[in-house]
Amino acid sequence: MTQDLLPLTRIPRTGLPASAVVVGDPARAEAVAGLLEGAKEVSHHREYRVFSGSWHGLPVTVASHGVGGPGAVLLFQELADAGVRTLIRFGTAGAIRPGIADGDLVIAEAAVRDDGVTRQLLPPEYPAVSAPEAVLALQRAAREAGVPHHRGIVWTRAAFQPGLLPFPAYEKAGVAAIEMELSALLVTASLRGLTAGGVLVVDGANADDLVDEEATGGYDPHRRVVADGVTRGSAVALEALRLLAAASAAG
Repeated sequence: MTQDLLPLTRIPRTGLPASAVVVGDPARAEAVAGLLEGAKEVSHHREYRVFSGSWHGLPVTVASHGVGGPGAVLLFQELADAGVRTLIRFGTAGAIRPGIADGDLVIAEAAVRDDGVTRQLLPPEYPAVSAPEAVLALQRAAREAGVPHHRGIVWTRAAFQPGLLPFPAYEKAGVAAIEMELSALLVTASLRGLTAGGVLVVDGANADDLVDEEATGGYDPHRRVVADGVTRGSAVALEALRLLAAASAAG
């Protein structure tokens, strides 16, 4: 019955696993779910595609939120309404800090709130921070898998394409990468009492002095090095959820 589904994403009100990986692309949600045991599609409405299964014994939800913070917040809020309590955003990002290579993972410690939605929820001074335990779980999972990874602050920016405004001096401030939805998740998690973090696969460089258009041919997120990073990152995100659940169960 329709009353058993949440109104915006059409996900079930009950029955979802409490640990979730959230991604932008519905096709990526399917790919991550393919790593689970007993994976099944739970729902698919607009950009919101949801799967459930288990990762080494841990029941897991995998859900897509589309592009951009405003629509993503709707999924995060309704996942919380459905009983999800731990969320890891797994996406792609452009490198800003030198020394971060294509295909590497960036584990977010916090995010710059330039997402286009959370300033309508809370004053801009309120921080968007990852749960420390999520950062440590992601770092441990990446380290144990032997995956190249970096920790740092990321810039969540609503506009994908550059505009007329000058590029802020975030490279000099040590910001690691740029993406589009993480700060919306982190703020939502703080408001709802959830545990949240993010791990991102680098699919290019965004700082002007890092980009060699002639050598790279411009932005191309479909290269093999990025696909390999996505495969590695999917397992890291899922394993981090397992580590978080195990730590919680141990008290």
